Amino acid sequence: MADIISFFETGFANVGQFFERWFAKLYETFIATNMYTMIFDGLRNTLIITLGALAIGVLIGTVIAVVKYFAEDVRALRPLAAICNVYVTVIRGIPMTVLLLIFYYIIMKAAKDGVPVAIVAFGVNSGAYMAELIRSGLNAVDVGQMEAGRSLGLSKLQTMRKIIMPQAVRYILPAIGNEMIALLKETSVAGYVAIVDLTRALNLIRNNTFDAINTLGLCALIYLALTMLLTGLLGRMERRMAGND
Repeated sequence: MADIISFFETGFANVGQFFERWFAKLYETFIATNMYTMIFDGLRNTLIITLGALAIGVLIGTVIAVVKYFAEDVRALRPLAAICNVYVTVIRGIPMTVLLLIFYYIIMKAAKDGVPVAIVAFGVNSGAYMAELIRSGLNAVDVGQMEAGRSLGLSKLQTMRKIIMPQAVRYILPAIGNEMIALLKETSVAGYVAIVDLTRALNLIRNNTFDAINTLGLCALIYLALTMLLTGLLGRMERRMAGND
């Protein structure tokens, strides 16, 4: 019996020493060096890039989706729809990292701050995917809704704005939420153009402290927490929309 008690006492002591050393290492890595401030700065840049790019992506995607929706019936819009198809094909065929480098070193090379460049680059990339998501949402609305709006004397644009789009939102919002989650994780490559986002901030801390376990582990946990938070908000929104259907 004494041997068993001694075994557990030794085990608890070892566990206590492990956590004591771990907390000491955390303090040394983040607090003693004052590098924890870099995490907040990187997180702020990550969220700014994500939200800004999402807004641009939704705007571009909506315009393209509406053009392609009307181009099926309006012959004059077909050349514009063809240009939109080229845009979607080209942007979706270029890796995000390469596109970011193109914007930073070629298209917007005069920019002094990399954050606006990243917002535009990620927004343009997101717009190509948003276009198809929004177009599928518009197509999910019964075609009779357009005919009903036209029979009431509304123009096609008025019918789209007042009848089609509000109904399509319930199909589009979940997809936009998923795109936002993907966009949040994609921004981790922003460090390629010297932007101190969350990933680069923690990687810089790793380079200075040589503590790979805590820095990279914390980076993964923050992204995981943000993803879980957005997933929960998205699920709550879907349930509310389903209840109001």
